[in-house]
Amino acid sequence: MLIHCVFCDIRPDAPRAELEAVYADFAGLVGVVEGMLSFQSGPNRDYEGKSPNHGEGFVVTFRDRAAHLAYDAHPAHQAAGARLCSLCTGGYDGITVFDLEV
Repeated sequence: MLIHCVFCDIRPDAPRAELEAVYADFAGLVGVVEGMLSFQSGPNRDYEGKSPNHGEGFVVTFRDRAAHLAYDAHPAHQAAGARLCSLCTGGYDGITVFDLEV
């Protein structure tokens, strides 16, 4: 199993509705992309004070790396990913990804 963790530095002026639409587009790929098992998103509570620049994030669970690659190549993922970048401070650089194989 692969857990794809994405942490975002969303611009303060980014419309919340647009971020929610991006999340909905990603979530809509569950059941469409073979092996994409789940999608969860939300604000970072940062209880330990270790990630103040990443106020939002999401995790996607995949059956395996092949499913992750299918998600990565899917046009809907690419379009939503581009929109997510536009909402982040520094664009693409405002996103941190951590992939766990468990």
